Amino acid sequence: MVTSSYWVVSLALLACGAAAQWQSGSYGYSPPVYPSPNTTGLGGWQSALAKADAFLSQLTLDEKAQMVTGTLGPCTGNIPPIPRLGFNGLCLQDGPLAIRQADFASVFPAGLTAAASWDRGLIYQRGVEVAEEFKGKGAHVMLGPVSGPMGRSAYGGRNWEGFSPDPYLNGVATERTIKGIQSVGVQACVKHYIGNEQETQRNPSISSDGQTIEAVSSNIDDRTIHELYSWPFADAVRAGVSSVMCSYNRLNQSYACQNSYTLNGILKTEFGFQGYVVSDWGATHSGVAAIEAGLDMDMPGSIDFTSTTSSFFGQNITIAVENGTLAEERVDDMIRRVMTPYFYLNQDQGFPTVDPSSMYLNGFSSESEWVYQFDLNGTSNRDVRANHAALIRELGASATVLLKNTNGALPLKAPKYIGVFGNDAGDLTNSLYFVGQYEYGTLPVGGGSGTGRFSYVVPPLDAIKARAKKDGALVQYILNNTMASTDLSTLYPPAQELDVCLVFLKTWASESYDRSSLEVDWDGNALVEAIAANCNNTIVVTHSGGINVLPFATHPNVTAILAAHYPGEESGNSIVDVLYGDVNPSGRLPYTIALNESDYTIPILNLTNPGPNDWQVDFTESLLIDYRYFDYANKSVLYEFGYGLSYTTFSLAGMSIEDVAGGRLSELPPAQAVVPGGNPALFETVLKVTAHVRNTGGVADAAVPQLYVGMPSSVPPRTPPKQLRGFDKVPLVPGEVGKVVFELTRRDVSYWDVEAQQWRIPEGTFTLSLGFSSRDIRQSATFCALC
Repeated sequence: MVTSSYWVVSLALLACGAAAQWQSGSYGYSPPVYPSPNTTGLGGWQSALAKADAFLSQLTLDEKAQMVTGTLGPCTGNIPPIPRLGFNGLCLQDGPLAIRQADFASVFPAGLTAAASWDRGLIYQRGVEVAEEFKGKGAHVMLGPVSGPMGRSAYGGRNWEGFSPDPYLNGVATERTIKGIQSVGVQACVKHYIGNEQETQRNPSISSDGQTIEAVSSNIDDRTIHELYSWPFADAVRAGVSSVMCSYNRLNQSYACQNSYTLNGILKTEFGFQGYVVSDWGATHSGVAAIEAGLDMDMPGSIDFTSTTSSFFGQNITIAVENGTLAEERVDDMIRRVMTPYFYLNQDQGFPTVDPSSMYLNGFSSESEWVYQFDLNGTSNRDVRANHAALIRELGASATVLLKNTNGALPLKAPKYIGVFGNDAGDLTNSLYFVGQYEYGTLPVGGGSGTGRFSYVVPPLDAIKARAKKDGALVQYILNNTMASTDLSTLYPPAQELDVCLVFLKTWASESYDRSSLEVDWDGNALVEAIAANCNNTIVVTHSGGINVLPFATHPNVTAILAAHYPGEESGNSIVDVLYGDVNPSGRLPYTIALNESDYTIPILNLTNPGPNDWQVDFTESLLIDYRYFDYANKSVLYEFGYGLSYTTFSLAGMSIEDVAGGRLSELPPAQAVVPGGNPALFETVLKVTAHVRNTGGVADAAVPQLYVGMPSSVPPRTPPKQLRGFDKVPLVPGEVGKVVFELTRRDVSYWDVEAQQWRIPEGTFTLSLGFSSRDIRQSATFCALC
């Protein structure tokens, strides 16, 4: 049993011995933290823990080993059944926007799209409805949401799977998604913990001369780990997340799935995480060492548990316990951590069996290779879509960001002659499953494990045709980018006489690859220039996995630009709803669009002929990513973080501050027993900011007021000038006034003190800025938290 006094001594030594190295600016250091603490059932899991204990007491040592080692089966990841105990095993399936290995399932908007909605309610409901489909197909664990990568580099190939490079927005979306998923009785697995900010060399490789080239090492200082990259994971733990997936990369020279500081120290001790840590698929590189460092489950595990070579876990655990190199108590804690959320979410009570059709869509194995027999006696090819298309359509529209709208070009006013251009406008031509980049067909989702298998897609062109038919309008189109850029002679009426020209552009992004450019794909910029040269009302729509530079934004004939990101299966309906004003665009950018690609200063490391340990990425920018960097460097941008236009206008007034703490705050939080998420004092409201927002225009829409906090000058160097610490989405009819209240917690007004190893409220004056984006500030006020 690990005593509380151990951790007091351990963390005290951590504060004294490690602070000097962290503070010196030396990157690549994570102090060791052992042993891995036992789960205690914090957060209301005590009764479920008791059930897990009773289950554990009946297991043999070999069964304990197989309970934490994946095996081949019908799902992406499988824990084998134990029939004598009535345990049917665990099915882990890829999300985060769809149950990937499934038919008759929906494909929802991507995480980045959901974040662009800035709508807590819709983000929560997305979690609910995705989880309903997972449960209907018999999946116990949804591998999502994605909180990392955060998007340190604009070129990251998986940025679209996650939410935002801002930790606050990311954390809110993470928390709301997890609450939604687990309300259905499905386990959420938040990923990828931590520093998984590029795909290039995310795994080790073998050089031509047979040397092992280690995976990229994300070298991150302790303050940045706490204030940026682990922030949303703390929110995930506070939300009661069942599982955390550790990432492929190394972190400060240690593979993330055996980094004892981040797993044992931060996640399980500081955050009080009670669930289990599961490896990304193939991210385990040792057995006992990884287990002692905090890894609880190995995926995809082994084929045969009697083998000691097919997995670092499996039979190796049995051998290690028997020869005394691994304490059985540690293995028991792994079982408790795996089974407690299972019982807490009542997955032992009539949970659906795995849909047999899953095994035919499983790319990892065929049934003939399985060692264990799984219960596949339920109904096959279950249709789990229900009415989820309605939410997908609503969220896709709500998340669309209107970047430009000259002279009221939008909404469209029943145009008679419509031109549609671009290879992103039409139906899919290669497949309903995205395994690569295709020239023709709209792009509603990215690639890799975060994609989904479509039952159908509504392409923009089809939705535009359907709407035009109602208006008696004529639609002309050219979907070949090369032809549309060079020859418009086949159009009638000619482009110059079209009422509106709609140009659809796309940008592919996928797991396993990082982007090489921030421009739109398939010569999209040239396409826009060619159409705009002939059409004085050119409207551009982008479907993209992240940031695009937009050199055509200043073209006088480009009258409107909309960023729709990856909207899922109802893509065309969502964008038509916005184009025609049935839904007013209330999406806001969850990142910054710079003036030029060269303004993004954080590249993807890509080496040629590297040595065994040459893949080193020092996160020297510290906290200064995205708008934090642009503000710090005082650089102009094209469209700032939080930006988005509407078909109406809004005002903000009456900003007031209430000191909830009543002047009783201390610099350091009072010592309290840790709960899931951390010291509960960190999440107590210390300040309340109130304001009134008014719809000053002529149509109903939702405003998105945003609150930013500027720290006093006493904080350490390279602190961002302001940081998002509150937002709301307020639907208002013309003339209506709504009240917004932002509650700031102690954590919101603190920074991570590497010497004290605690969150500290700085001395001096804070600046609170309230507005409609990071650079559209309408009201400001100051306060002193410690005065």
